[in-house]
Amino acid sequence: MGMESPDAKKCGLKLPATMSGTSLRLDTFSCSSPLSISNLSSPSKTNLSSPSSTSKSSSTCSDRFIPCRSSSRLYAFALLDKPSPVKDNNGLGGGNSINNEAYSRLLKAELFGSDFASPSPSHAGHGSGSPSIMSPSKNILRFKTDSCGPTSPFSSPSTLGGHRNDLSSDTSTPPKPPRKVPKTPHKILDAPSLQDDFYLNLVDWSSQNVLAVGLGTSVYLWSASNSKVTRLCDLGPHDGVCSVQWTKEGSYISIGTCLGQVQIWDGTRCKRVRTLGGHQTRTGVLAWNSRILASGSRDRNILQHDMRVSNDYINQLVGHKSEVCGLKWSSDDRELASGGNDNQLLVWNQHSKQPALRLTEHTAAVKAISWSPHQSNLLASGGGTADRCIRFWNTTNGHQLNYIDTGSQVCNLAWSKNVNELVSTHGYSQNQIMVWKYPSLAKVTTLTGHSMRVLYLAMSPDGQTIVTGAGDETLRFWNIFPSMKAPTPVKDTALWSLGRTQIR
Repeated sequence: MGMESPDAKKCGLKLPATMSGTSLRLDTFSCSSPLSISNLSSPSKTNLSSPSSTSKSSSTCSDRFIPCRSSSRLYAFALLDKPSPVKDNNGLGGGNSINNEAYSRLLKAELFGSDFASPSPSHAGHGSGSPSIMSPSKNILRFKTDSCGPTSPFSSPSTLGGHRNDLSSDTSTPPKPPRKVPKTPHKILDAPSLQDDFYLNLVDWSSQNVLAVGLGTSVYLWSASNSKVTRLCDLGPHDGVCSVQWTKEGSYISIGTCLGQVQIWDGTRCKRVRTLGGHQTRTGVLAWNSRILASGSRDRNILQHDMRVSNDYINQLVGHKSEVCGLKWSSDDRELASGGNDNQLLVWNQHSKQPALRLTEHTAAVKAISWSPHQSNLLASGGGTADRCIRFWNTTNGHQLNYIDTGSQVCNLAWSKNVNELVSTHGYSQNQIMVWKYPSLAKVTTLTGHSMRVLYLAMSPDGQTIVTGAGDETLRFWNIFPSMKAPTPVKDTALWSLGRTQIR
């Protein structure tokens, strides 16, 4: 047995003789008095307890120091320092300290829970003493789950979370302002002898930027690029122009006459190419797809003409009980919509002689027809004076999707190819032009200027400008739609992409 050191005897520890009592000393404590928390809890050099509370003892012992990591003693680890008071330049530092303390409590309650919502006794008096050691904590150094308690009074939306939401809403991107549309036309052309007849279609704009207008017995061409006017033809004193329609390529134009003929003209050479018969009376509406020309007449029939065959027409569609005044092909050329003075809207398949759909919700003549370029099988139609409604149809099943009462006769409809909007022209009493958003049907703008009902409508090739015509013998040009957004080009940067592949 080795000799024991005197310090070991005092503390009751048996150590080998070769090991002194100080060799294991990590710190020195009083063996006779319990460990004082106040000596460990403050990170500063000053003690929180009075000097008399700690008595030195001559007998000390050494052992490992295991720090107390209780989650309630946060000030001991400098995790919750009380902010030092800041003097205000005006000598009013008290108000700032109160505000800072209130904000700190609010922040702590938001981060650590409701235990920090109420100030500790030392905070309540706002004294100069040190904060309480036993400051509560919820989330720091905690390894147990607390029971459900009352919610924090600071967790309402009006506290920090609410302010955070307000801040995010204030700093978010503001809503895009509504698009401004000029209220006046940028160009007005005189159009003498432009007829005031609801059932005629006398204005069309080609893809080559040439406007065709039927005035009396003649057809005139106006070039939008140089404002040059050319007289294409004169039908003579015993005939008249009832409709005009350009082909999709814009090279040839078809003319419907009062005698029921359809004439095909070369617009660049001003030369008649062909004359088609079949109708018994005036041909008031024409519609081209890629290959077929459809014509509607007062004789209630729709004829389909193919320029590649020698026959006047290849198909006859019978379904309307009165004059056909509206015709439009769908974007894919598979369906033809027709409107008549019998208040009916019919949809025909390309190779069918019977209408696939017969829509009878309109209560007046259906002249205004337009297919959406943005959504397949979406058709818009407008009714006359007794109806005044624009109706939207799903031609797949014939269901009416929506409708809106415009308050006046709907003379024309046209979808914009640049944005999901459409324009309508109207008659009595305001003779207005209206632009609508789809599908919300929110009104973008209302334009006025014509003194008579706006019977004619055509759109420029770029989709930004429309031209309107009326019985007041004027053509007015309006900039109403934005330009089409160019698609962002995708750079071909892949190592093995097709753009970088070479044969050898």
